[in-house]
Amino acid sequence: MKKILDWLKSSKSDFILFVLILILANIAGRGAFLRFDLTGQKSYSISGASKDVVKTLQEPLSVKVFFSDNLPAPYNGTAQYIKDILVEYKGAANKNFSYAFFNMNKPENQRIAQGYGIRQVQIQEVKNAEVGFKQAYMGLAIVYGDSIELMDGITSDSGFEYNLTTKISKMISQADTLSALSDGEHISLTLYASDNLKQFRINGYDDVNSQIQAAFNAVNKKNFNRLAYVSKNPTQEEAAEAADTYGLQLFKWKEKDGSEGSGVFGLVLEYGDAFRTVPLSIQRSLFGYGIAGLSNIESAIGDSLESLLAKSAQIGYITGHSEADLEPADGSESNFKKLVSDLYELKEIKLAEEDIPANLNSIIINGPKSALSTEELYKIDQFIMRGGNVMIFADPFSVEQGNYYQAPTYTPIDNGLNTLLTAYGATLDANYVFDEECYNYQQQGYGNIRMYWAPMLQKKQLSAKSVITRNLGYVILLQPGSISLDDEKLGKNVKATVLAKTSPKAWAETSNFQISPQMQAPYDKSREKQYNLAVLLEGKFQSAFEKSPSEEQNADDTLTTTTHLAKGTQSGKIFVANTAYITSNQLINDSGNEPIAMFVRNTIDYMNGNADLCTMRTKGLSLNTLSNTSGALALIVKYFNQFGLAVLVAIAGLVTWRLRAIRRRRIHIAYNPNDERDAETATK
Repeated sequence: MKKILDWLKSSKSDFILFVLILILANIAGRGAFLRFDLTGQKSYSISGASKDVVKTLQEPLSVKVFFSDNLPAPYNGTAQYIKDILVEYKGAANKNFSYAFFNMNKPENQRIAQGYGIRQVQIQEVKNAEVGFKQAYMGLAIVYGDSIELMDGITSDSGFEYNLTTKISKMISQADTLSALSDGEHISLTLYASDNLKQFRINGYDDVNSQIQAAFNAVNKKNFNRLAYVSKNPTQEEAAEAADTYGLQLFKWKEKDGSEGSGVFGLVLEYGDAFRTVPLSIQRSLFGYGIAGLSNIESAIGDSLESLLAKSAQIGYITGHSEADLEPADGSESNFKKLVSDLYELKEIKLAEEDIPANLNSIIINGPKSALSTEELYKIDQFIMRGGNVMIFADPFSVEQGNYYQAPTYTPIDNGLNTLLTAYGATLDANYVFDEECYNYQQQGYGNIRMYWAPMLQKKQLSAKSVITRNLGYVILLQPGSISLDDEKLGKNVKATVLAKTSPKAWAETSNFQISPQMQAPYDKSREKQYNLAVLLEGKFQSAFEKSPSEEQNADDTLTTTTHLAKGTQSGKIFVANTAYITSNQLINDSGNEPIAMFVRNTIDYMNGNADLCTMRTKGLSLNTLSNTSGALALIVKYFNQFGLAVLVAIAGLVTWRLRAIRRRRIHIAYNPNDERDAETATK
């Protein structure tokens, strides 16, 4: 035993102990999974949205992966990426998530894959200096209960996490979200109804509580009894507070003794800090006061619940002002509609004839050619005051094509949106912005054509702080106008983010211009500066209206009511781009994989509470591009890469040789100063 201890203490055991430590460390490492993602975009880690989806699974979900072995490059990298990313999913998920890889060399596994609908794909293979083709399985099936979703033909890891997470999200129903609530946690439905309103003999007022209770019971039964209902008779102070907080109807009148009476009426669905106001109101008709909205109150509560809990939702699409068609008359399909169809449904709203439905969180105004009426603008304004989100794609000019011999004409568009936007702190300018840093293309007979009307915005001109643009390498816009911001009107409650701006070599035209390949940049460079092309406003806005345009006072002057909100009750978001071309088929291709398509889709996701999807979608390293450089600089870089490195190595060798000679001389002088021989002679 003593000999063993002496051997361990001696240097003879160092190497063997070192090898033993390495073996033990590897054995321990097999059970302790640890990875570090050092990429700037976290390309090899899953985002918060993916973690949230899989960690709250209430039923078993299995991912079955069918990938052939020995795939050629670059497909073998895709297979390895899927293995690594599924490990990340498993690490973030609860016990209900699992995955399995099938050996596709076995015929029984091939039959399983075919049973799910996975088919072989043809891939290119380079072998023995020859190019050939190979059939391979490259797909997976997601199984959740009785539901099955497929991802077939996965030839690239680009967008894999986004596609997988969105498919899983679609498979998880609203029931799963409700069942994930902890014990004792409920979603509250509250009826605010002041008893002192009964003196005005409102039809159905005495029965409104019982009718809502019956509708509530039906909705609650369908949703795992996770809702709670209460009816409140608020005091005058509580009534005013509820009206200000939720935007409910506030009534005021003169009592017989001359004092002022007040009351409130409305229905609110609330969960945490979020709430939805269920469409229910008191209205006056020829037959007196009555309650509007009771006939479909059950479906209204259900729609509001869906809006409150679900991230995937309908988006309102305003029509009636010659906006861009979602289904063009020529029978073609709108790529913009296709771009959002995986998570969202675009619901057309004729704002002149109907209100914005209560279950909508956001609306899109896409290229109106005529002015919105005051009443329509007021509906949008109050939607924003209640926390709604608005996406505006506006065109500065209407382009009318002439015949073959005539140039197009450009007529300014007055869409009326500045009535709202200017009050909020942003203004759509009536101009076209051109940029020297623009899209170029080669045309036979003309050479290089610079499309000044299609600014090419590099990474430095996109906001690095916003998830909408953070990972985008470049974006091309078409015929944009500028947007002006007013810091004073924005105030402290609204945050403005410039998502996209031109280079400093841009200029604006308001009249007497023609867009053509012969267009030239201005000779006077003092006209050039940077312009804002897309902005995002977030916060609680001040209303652009002092009161409702249709507000009337009763003839007997005994009871007045208003639902007008002078300021925002919840934070809202407004996205503004002074061009609608970015939603057209000219820029958004069929597959939706161009940077401008990702910019538009990221905006829609962010406005609908799916900000994590923006990060997932733009993880691809292919979006990182080189910045534009001048011809002289490009030539310098070219010759440096060809000859510069070799010259630097030669210079480094000469410097090293000289330093060594000096060092030998110093040693010679320090230790043998009286020797008349120099260092070179002394070495012979």
